[in-house]
Amino acid sequence: MEVVVEGSEGSPRLDRVLAARVAELSRSRLKALILDGRVTVKNAPVRDPAYHVVAGDTITIDVPAPVAAEPKGEDIALDIVYEDDDLIVIDKPAGLVVHPGAGHETGTLVNALIAHCGDSLSGIGGVKRPGIVHRIDKDTSGLLVVAKNDAAHASLSAQFADHGKTGEMRRGYLAFVWGVPNRVRGTVDAPIDRHPHAREKMAVREGGRHAVTHWEIVESFKGPDGKPVASLIACQLETGRTHQIRLHLAHIGHPLMGDPVYGPHFKTKATHLGPESQAALAALDRQALHAYLLALEHPKTGAILEWNSDLPADLRFLEHSLQAAL
Repeated sequence: MEVVVEGSEGSPRLDRVLAARVAELSRSRLKALILDGRVTVKNAPVRDPAYHVVAGDTITIDVPAPVAAEPKGEDIALDIVYEDDDLIVIDKPAGLVVHPGAGHETGTLVNALIAHCGDSLSGIGGVKRPGIVHRIDKDTSGLLVVAKNDAAHASLSAQFADHGKTGEMRRGYLAFVWGVPNRVRGTVDAPIDRHPHAREKMAVREGGRHAVTHWEIVESFKGPDGKPVASLIACQLETGRTHQIRLHLAHIGHPLMGDPVYGPHFKTKATHLGPESQAALAALDRQALHAYLLALEHPKTGAILEWNSDLPADLRFLEHSLQAAL
């Protein structure tokens, strides 16, 4: 790649000039290429990102082909909601792990994306891999966006970090919870940190990371005795912490139905459900949480894109059984 300095880039620093002129590579990628000696100015290698260039200088960037990704691609069926050269949006089924890790080295969404996207992955940081900018739990279903290149990865990462405070990015979840809150809508503003004793859990703890969840009742359900037993709640995230919705709703006394981590003491609540609802909950075998809404600004065109995902079959079964309880 070749860039001729115009002098209007806002800074004479080599790294900042390149960041202003080369949109398809992230700042961190450009810096790494400079430090690796792959950037030349007037035919001489420059390894200092702060090197000052002047108008008329010719900068050449030697961008190596992206190396093969690890892990390997696997032929796993995907429900693709949207795809172009910059990003892909997946409607993830419950049970599919997003990223390889301990105990899940294969069979993940990343493995599936590497195989599906193939050469359309131009590489994240020089590696031919999908850019994961957010995750949803293995046993949560719903919408998830993945970047295909450095520029898209940088844009989407910034949007998710901003959480819609200054942009159009929104994420919405539908949650079936135990009980019915005493008001129609509310906000949980409670810091989240790792649980001090159970490392697989998160906890609301003073000094934890700032976390805010907005919620609103969509529908409430009664048991066969006519008493309120459960609710369908729509949640919007202002932050994106691990297990945030699951923990925040449990924190206000309404844990997710089917959640063995944050709602184990509510198992006896199932006795207040009708037979069909009990069967639907038993068949669910996961927390009743679905990422139904995703809106963002396209990293290249700037267009505002929005997707909606219907409840999957297991949650529709639960909803219908709760509606039919009386």
